Amino acid sequence: MRIFGALLCGSLFGAGLALSGMINPQKVLGFLDIAAIINNGWDPSLIFVMAGGLVVAMPFFFWAKSHDTALLGGSITLPTKRTIDRPLIIGSLIFGGGWGLAGLCPGPAISALSYMQAKPLLFVAAMLAGMALQRVFARS
Repeated sequence: MRIFGALLCGSLFGAGLALSGMINPQKVLGFLDIAAIINNGWDPSLIFVMAGGLVVAMPFFFWAKSHDTALLGGSITLPTKRTIDRPLIIGSLIFGGGWGLAGLCPGPAISALSYMQAKPLLFVAAMLAGMALQRVFARS
């Protein structure tokens, strides 16, 4: 049942990303290019997608804060760390740099795999390699 729930939630998330156009790197890059505001070329639609995501997610986060067990079983483990440290800053810079260069972040890239195009495949391969490298460096 948990696998089915995860599949359903992931499918809904991917469908939302596809419907909103967020798996199109040009759409994301159009948002990140704030220099285009001057000539009315800036695309602010990503703000509305993010706001919509917050509206949907917030009730579940509030619910999760007061429960120890998920609806379909398993424990709920929320982050407890409240400090901004070096690994967080470096990871944020790498994430932002990759997002700005490719126009993709992990969720949209995985959703975009359904189009069977080279760019999302390369992005996901690079993302998995980066995750593996992080594990190697974290152990040392």
